[in-house]
Amino acid sequence: MQGYNEEDYLLLSGIQHFNFCRRQWALIHIEQQWEENVRTIEGNHLHRKADQPMIREKRGDKLVVRALPVHSRELGITGICDVVEFVRDPLGVSLAGEEGTYLPFPVEYKRGKPKRNDSDHAQLVAQVMCLEEMLVCDISKGYFYYDEIKHRVEVIITASDRERVRSSLQEMRQYFERNHTPKAKVGPHCQSCSLHNICVPEILNKRSVSSFIESRIAE
Repeated sequence: MQGYNEEDYLLLSGIQHFNFCRRQWALIHIEQQWEENVRTIEGNHLHRKADQPMIREKRGDKLVVRALPVHSRELGITGICDVVEFVRDPLGVSLAGEEGTYLPFPVEYKRGKPKRNDSDHAQLVAQVMCLEEMLVCDISKGYFYYDEIKHRVEVIITASDRERVRSSLQEMRQYFERNHTPKAKVGPHCQSCSLHNICVPEILNKRSVSSFIESRIAE
């Protein structure tokens, strides 16, 4: 199968950043900038609960694996699933050290409560696509677990979902190869962004970076 070399893989987690804001993604993944806020700290605290690398737990006909590394050579991405539940199924795949066959379903942990969020949805779809390629199987769904309500929500994965992820990755790679950070699209989401103080969208959308720096030097 043709695909990308490992050294050219993008981070799977970047899909969530990219669909939230292309400039945020570029600041993090191209310029290597990061800043914490309340939301990111709460999210990190929640993920510590799930991110116990490769811990396997058997629950009847279900095998739960935490912090499972995944990748896709076709898509050129790599990352970690919070939790993957392998459920015994006659149409599933064989697993080393386990009897029977299983189908994998990723479970992504989120703070807050259920809401339609395209950036989170794209990240879950990308996890499904990685698992499908690695295990050579078809996966119809994944789950979000919401910490605020201590409940999970099933998400059906469609062909159009997969195509949107491919489109996002193609655009991400174009920015990455050009080493280009796009301008910000100012909106309500800017106020909740952890990189607001680094991005300063209100200033940069009114003038170029070079003119802003020149004006500061002139002062």
